[in-house]
Amino acid sequence: MVPLAANQSGGSAYGMWILLLLFVLAAYFLIIRPQQRRRREVESVQRSLGPGDEVVTVAGLYGTVVDVDDKTVTLEVAPGINNKYARQAIAQVVNSASKPEPAEPTTSSSDVVDPD
Repeated sequence: MVPLAANQSGGSAYGMWILLLLFVLAAYFLIIRPQQRRRREVESVQRSLGPGDEVVTVAGLYGTVVDVDDKTVTLEVAPGINNKYARQAIAQVVNSASKPEPAEPTTSSSDVVDPD
């Protein structure tokens, strides 16, 4: 019986390596790759900042971009109150000044249908 048990343990080493490889691949596709994608998106948002953009910092502070530097962003958080932040502190852009807001559809009298 002892020699038979020794033969079976040799075959399970390949199975262990395959499971380890599958675990590493799963970790890459489920954890590492999505995290890299999010980091690239945040970096592109931080690079595209411009005066007039309404932003939210990582701490949750809302403000309007007044000035942009290579490393810093000056936000107006209240009328006449300006704070300087590192670019990395900007989490997202709420309203971009460079993109026009979508116009609300207007209805004309010919679009309205009278039910009677």
